[in-house]
Amino acid sequence: MILAKREKKKYSYSDYINCPDDERWEIIDGVAYNMSPAPKVKHQKISGNLYFELKKALRDKKSQCDLFSAPTDVVLDETSIVQPDIFVVCDESKITEDNIKGAPDLIIEIVSPSTAYKDTKIKKDLYERFGVKEYIIVFPDLFLVERYVLMDGVYGVPERFNWDEALKLETFDTEINLWEVFERKLPEDG
Repeated sequence: MILAKREKKKYSYSDYINCPDDERWEIIDGVAYNMSPAPKVKHQKISGNLYFELKKALRDKKSQCDLFSAPTDVVLDETSIVQPDIFVVCDESKITEDNIKGAPDLIIEIVSPSTAYKDTKIKKDLYERFGVKEYIIVFPDLFLVERYVLMDGVYGVPERFNWDEALKLETFDTEINLWEVFERKLPEDG
């Protein structure tokens, strides 16, 4: 099954909003990508756990940032419209009734085998170019997380976190226990 559809035509936001309701697409630099079938249960559990932890952290910090999850459209420009798994927007002016206009402050993508290249290369480059301050990539099958932080307009080497570590977020000062996200038990101290 081919999950990314590449054609010669350069697609735009108007093409995106006119696609049939039963189809889900992302457009990156004018290239249309057919969204994967519904995520697997493991993906959804991790997504729900991350969303819960972020919601709690935003509330505890009394943050003015807003938390969103797919399928919410993020319109980066006329030819790049994506639906990140989870994202945080701290600039209220970017939030419209229909979508988010501009780069979120934090984006989390949960990788599946069919989206690995798109998430780790195509979207990483896109998010870097549009100034997403922090990009988190979750690898469910490896129980691993990579974090990219924008410094002087570029992402450096990613910091990696194993399931038994706490992920410190730069966007707002908080830590997320990854063993809770991955639903794994820490070994007992002996």
